[in-house]
Parts: sequence; structure tokens; C-alpha cells
Amino acid sequence: MTTNGSKDPVSEHNRELWNSGLDSDKDTVRKQKRKLSYYANIYVVQDKANPQNEGRVFLYKFGKKIFDKLMEAMQPEFPDDPQINPFDMWEGANFKLKIRKVDGYWNYDKSEFDSKSQLKSTDDELEAIYKKTHSLNDFIAPSNFKTYDELKTRLDAVLSGTVATKTAAAMVDEEEVPFTPSFKNEAPAPMASVDAVEDDAMSYFEKLANE
Repeated sequence: MTTNGSKDPVSEHNRELWNSGLDSDKDTVRKQKRKLSYYANIYVVQDKANPQNEGRVFLYKFGKKIFDKLMEAMQPEFPDDPQINPFDMWEGANFKLKIRKVDGYWNYDKSEFDSKSQLKSTDDELEAIYKKTHSLNDFIAPSNFKTYDELKTRLDAVLSGTVATKTAAAMVDEEEVPFTPSFKNEAPAPMASVDAVEDDAMSYFEKLANE
């Protein structure tokens, strides 16, 4: 429920465990912590491995590494660095996704933005692309979340051992695993996050959406 900034029983339970002072409780929290994911619409300019994807709009799920690169582009650390809004179809920039295996994990450190450019030469082409974007509202719609009381009842049942299907650790996201890129050409224009996001980042994206 922290996706929408609401109280969440599992997060509260984790906080109690973390503050207990026991290393074993901290290990438990690490195993059942939230997994941070982001979703955005993307337009594939070039994909040599899968050329059939080129020129298409997809719903793209990604992790914190790529999100940080987006934020660095939009809110550069140094004044002389160029400021880029990647979602601006007129003055944005292509993102070069470069993936390597480092120590057995996917690594995105080499990914970078190209120089600013217009995505397509005419407004009609840009409008056609925009019309293919997916709504992201379903990811944060309150109707798609259980209530606090429902989640608390479920958590209490699991912790008390009255539910034999899954443990509490299995009910929540385990430690973040290496992120594998995935494209989805199905339901969900501006970017939204799916888990707890820093207030300043969310405010920034809300500002972009309103513009």
C-alpha cells in the first residue's frame, strides 16, 4: 500500500522487526522487503536483436538503476550538465540501453542518453505515437489494492500459522533479484512508479504529467 503513500501492515511489521535489535530479525526484514519497480511507455527506435520491435510502443518495467539515470538526466547534479526530459518528444533524447553481466548480475552502468533530438519529423507522426501509449493509472488505482484491514488480517493469519499455503516471507517481495528487461505490448504517457518513491521524484513526475 506504500505505492500510494498509505500505511501498510507488512511495512509496519518489518519496522518492528528491524527495531528489535536482533540480527536475526534484520535478516528476516531483508528477505521480505519491498521490491522497487517502475513502469513507463517507451518507443523502440532500434533493436538489432529483435527488429520487429522497432517503431512500436511498449509498456516497459525497469528497476532503480535505470530510474536513477532518468533522474540524473532530468535533474543533473552540476549546473553545466545538460538537462534532459526524456519524455519530451520534441526536445527529449534517446536512451541507449546497454546491458552487461557483471559478477553474474545484469548491469546497466554503461547505459546513457544520446543528445537531444525530435523523435519524429512531423507532428502527425508524433501524435500517432502518443495515441499508442498505455495508461498507467491501473498501477495506482485504489480499487486494485486490498484495504489495510484485509491485509492485516491476512498477515496475522500467516504469522500465527493458521494459513498453510505460504510463509510471510513468501507473501511479500524477497530481496531484489537482478533485473531482466521485459517488454509488454499491453495495457498502460507520463511515467509512474509502482512502489515507494522518494517524495521529490514523485512530485517531479506529477509536474511533468500536469504539463
